[in-house]
Amino acid sequence: MATNTRRAVMLDRALLLRAMLDALRKLDPRRLVRNPVIFVTEIVAILVTLLAGRAALLGEPFGFQASIALWLWLTVLFATFAEAVAEGRGRAQADSLRRTRSDTPARLLLRADDRTLWQPRAATELRVGDIVLVEAGDLIPSDGEVVEGIASVNEAAVTGESAPVIRESGGDRSAVTGGTLVVSDWIVVRITAAAGSTFLDRMIGLVEGAARQKTPNEIALDILLAGMTIIFLIAVATLVGFASWNGQPPSVPVLAALLVTLIPTTIGGLLSAIGIAGMDRLVRFNVLATSGRAVEAAGDVDVLLLDKTGTITLGNRQAAGFIPVPGVTEREVAEAAMLSSLADETPEGRSILALARERFGIEAPALPQGAQVIPFTAQTRLSGLDLPQGRYRKGAVDALVRSIGGAAPPALRDAVDRIARAGGTPLAVARNGQLLGAIELKDIVKTGMRARFDALRRMGIRTVMVTGDNRLTAAAIAAEAGVDDFIAEATPEDKLAYIRKAQAEGRLVAMAGDGTNDAPALAQADVGLAMQTGTQAAREAGNMVDLDSDPTKLIEVVEIGKQLLITRGALTTFSIANDVAKYFAILPAIFVASYPELGALNLMRLASPESAILSAVIFNALIIVALVPLALRGVGYAAVGAASLLRRNLLVYGLGGIVAPFIGIKIIDVILTLLGLA
Repeated sequence: MATNTRRAVMLDRALLLRAMLDALRKLDPRRLVRNPVIFVTEIVAILVTLLAGRAALLGEPFGFQASIALWLWLTVLFATFAEAVAEGRGRAQADSLRRTRSDTPARLLLRADDRTLWQPRAATELRVGDIVLVEAGDLIPSDGEVVEGIASVNEAAVTGESAPVIRESGGDRSAVTGGTLVVSDWIVVRITAAAGSTFLDRMIGLVEGAARQKTPNEIALDILLAGMTIIFLIAVATLVGFASWNGQPPSVPVLAALLVTLIPTTIGGLLSAIGIAGMDRLVRFNVLATSGRAVEAAGDVDVLLLDKTGTITLGNRQAAGFIPVPGVTEREVAEAAMLSSLADETPEGRSILALARERFGIEAPALPQGAQVIPFTAQTRLSGLDLPQGRYRKGAVDALVRSIGGAAPPALRDAVDRIARAGGTPLAVARNGQLLGAIELKDIVKTGMRARFDALRRMGIRTVMVTGDNRLTAAAIAAEAGVDDFIAEATPEDKLAYIRKAQAEGRLVAMAGDGTNDAPALAQADVGLAMQTGTQAAREAGNMVDLDSDPTKLIEVVEIGKQLLITRGALTTFSIANDVAKYFAILPAIFVASYPELGALNLMRLASPESAILSAVIFNALIIVALVPLALRGVGYAAVGAASLLRRNLLVYGLGGIVAPFIGIKIIDVILTLLGLA
């Protein structure tokens, strides 16, 4: 289920047809009562329909009443259609996920220490704690932790990415997800989720919208819209008595049209779709939010905690230079470093080979037969290779100098101190017991990170780097990356204390993490983004899960959250401004007969009172349809301050909300007049 496929599905004809049917089902008043604005519109539509039917049965003119009733029903239908389309997008994604879940066979081990003793068992029958064997070509039957072995796993069914990933026992790469495919080797998995409560099951429920709860912002806006609806309902009801006293009471269909154009039907019809679409946009970025509250909180975040390794830096130190001692050339250091790294399969070791090739054109030979590999140990802090032509070592400067029984020259000590102050790691290099120089290893800050942190700063977000490095190294990396603050030598307690302190100051905090030691901080943070490749504890503690396990995506999550809030604010501004403009069409039409002076408010020069009322009602319905794509896509977001956003909102959506009805209602009025419908 690739991301491109997800985007293509948004305009799928089958999806739209299904949304139309769902929109009809949503007309049930028992379901619609949760949306007070559209519920009142439906009640009014029922009333006007009954009056039009009564007039038809009595042989009275009913065309105008029937037209009003038709467009009131379309207003309700368009509102339910917007919600149905938003839900349909999630349901289409859920269907794709559901197809990956089947009655997968499993090999239940009878003894955890013997892979040859197993019996077949359906995945649905597995229990938490069961140990299963999964070999190349098998689907992993349920969520679990790798307890033995290492394998390449294709997680495309969950993440949409086709490149296999390595899963192995121990560390933060041990979590596996049910429904993913083992493509090589084998693993033994301990089941951690019962049938029906796996990650895939929760994911299906989330993208379908079944588990979506309204956010506090949505609830507050619902209350505001309900209050406005009640106020205008009372206002319209009092007009009946006032107009009757004046001797010319307006008809019920006219009052119904007035009520529907007064209440904020535009935002009422789109509010639910905006909330659903916010979660959907996260899903298209391969991020699952366990609640709409988390998405909304992301939009208000003003402190962002980011792990250094793998998030701000590339994740592995890279060789950046060779520093010789006096009397030794840089090329000699490079050759010795290359030979001492021939058997070093770590990213640091491979980067030394790459730097020697890049700087001096030294190609690494194949490992000679009979060569003795000296592995790195925590005790010696050295590694290397013994060859017929010599013994080559590299390792921590103090450890290597001590092992050869000498002392580092002052020039090399100065270079080592400089590397450490810059946040790098120096490794000494020796040949046949003679110190040749040092290798500079450094964390490489990812390209463009400083620009991204600058953008976050413009958004009013404080960035904090979290690392286990010492303060000297942390300070150097923080300065190079451009973060606002850092936590060095960080422990789980340090992260938790920082988050609590920021929250006590009234700030909202977001954090990305993947390890069990991150779980307390993920649970405490307002937005906790857990990595899919992380431990079960981390995934359960966070309120979002990144299926791509890319911690930098937390920045995109914040932007999507802000886009959700801005979209809701923009369309609310448009809706209110839109209603103000409609008053100039419908109020003069209703009262011009009693108060001819109100004709001056007919700025659009509409043809007749009937045409004005019907044009306003038609525009009121069509504008919901016109804004559905914007509600689903979201308003474009740029990293600018709150004042700039407010100005843009007022100029584009406030002014646009006033101008659009004047143009739209006038066009509809001209068409109705030409067709003789009003």
